[in-house]
Amino acid sequence: MMHMTFYWSRKVNLLIDSWQTQDWTDYLLTLLACLIVSVFYQFIENRRIRLKLIDAGKPFPSEIQTPLLQRKLTGNRAMLGVKVAGAILFGLSSAIGYLLMLSVMSFNGGIFVAIIVGLAVGYFFFRRVKIPF
Repeated sequence: MMHMTFYWSRKVNLLIDSWQTQDWTDYLLTLLACLIVSVFYQFIENRRIRLKLIDAGKPFPSEIQTPLLQRKLTGNRAMLGVKVAGAILFGLSSAIGYLLMLSVMSFNGGIFVAIIVGLAVGYFFFRRVKIPF
């Protein structure tokens, strides 16, 4: 049965038919997996944004204070490598994002909370911007 409203239960069918939780151990491992994948999603987004900055030729925030230590990528091959890596990271990020969205659409409250907490933790560690004062 597919739920159309949020429910709180340890019994959930997530993404594929064989991923079903019946007891608390399965459910807690599933919540942990959702949390880890959410943190990994933020990590991948961070890497993708850094590659985008390299492609645009802009320095990273940490390199603004030390401009003589900036990384230089020159040549068509290096830029092609950056574009290919960016495309791969974009595809991976999109796939993970859609899987997280589908997981939330299971409407299980625990899954929803685990994904939101994972995204927040990942944002805190990987995507926050340090503001110099």
